[in-house]
Amino acid sequence: MEPYLEAETGPILWLQEWGRPLVAPMELITHLGSQGVLIVLVATVFWCVNAGLGARMFVLLISSGVVNGLFKSLSYSPRPYWFDARITGYHHHSGFGMPSGHSQAAVVAWGYPAIRSGRRAAMWAAAVVVLLVAFSRVLLGAHFIGDVVVGLALGILILWLFLRYEGRVLAWWLGSEPRRTALWLLIVVLTPCVIATAWQYGARGDWTVPTTEWIGPTPADPVGASLAGLYTACGGLLGGVAGLTLLYRRGWYSAEGTITARVARFVLGFSVLVVLLVAERILFRDLTGLALALVSFVVYAAAAFWASYGAPRAFVRSGLATSAEVEGRGGGR
Repeated sequence: MEPYLEAETGPILWLQEWGRPLVAPMELITHLGSQGVLIVLVATVFWCVNAGLGARMFVLLISSGVVNGLFKSLSYSPRPYWFDARITGYHHHSGFGMPSGHSQAAVVAWGYPAIRSGRRAAMWAAAVVVLLVAFSRVLLGAHFIGDVVVGLALGILILWLFLRYEGRVLAWWLGSEPRRTALWLLIVVLTPCVIATAWQYGARGDWTVPTTEWIGPTPADPVGASLAGLYTACGGLLGGVAGLTLLYRRGWYSAEGTITARVARFVLGFSVLVVLLVAERILFRDLTGLALALVSFVVYAAAAFWASYGAPRAFVRSGLATSAEVEGRGGGR
């Protein structure tokens, strides 16, 4: 691993030297692959634009996040600026680097609606965004080139699988008994957590930061941070899929309406999310390791359940949205 990282250090140093004028715009563009920013975008689509499209995008994005979190928890791969102090880390991260989450998320988040639209211009635009995000991750010192390549490859694979099988899986899911789907959902979200926890606390339980080889500024607990990231995604997948399933069985809802109603939904929906996430930061800011991961799982499961079920039901009850009892009516189920 070390010779490979050393070979990648030179190109990053060269890129940061000659690409310095590009740092400022790339710092903005890189957020187009940020999981947090994209979740906000997807929630906005779900609440205010098209419920069916937003729901599919959420499941795709958060599932991709679970895969990325699992790979990060298993890889123990450093960020470039951890490995070599000569590399500037314009964006600091506390978890491991392989694979690039921004690159992977950009592929699925921008590629899916572009392909679904059927418009060649949209697909080219999505491709440009993905490539710019991938380039930004290397320029900003957040990832090695290999991290980005693996992230892009995983994103393409996940997107292809989703496009190919989403219809069949959705039909099976909605046609199955609630207890059966609940069991499968628990298996899907808990299995990555068990694998990563066993790996980190069992097989690699004696691992410490190799300070003689990683000579840059390394965070205190990259293992715990990576595990918390995985548990966060798994909690989000649990709460989100459970909420969407329950919402479907209660009649779904329509994201259509006046501009005033859509803005009101946005404000109400995000107000509760902000309260939940700020409360977590205040109440549990001193937690680390597995304790932090478990709290993150619960909090983000609750946040995703609110976004996928609580908020739409609140919109309907308050008159800000209407139910969509018939498939295809308004809500785009």
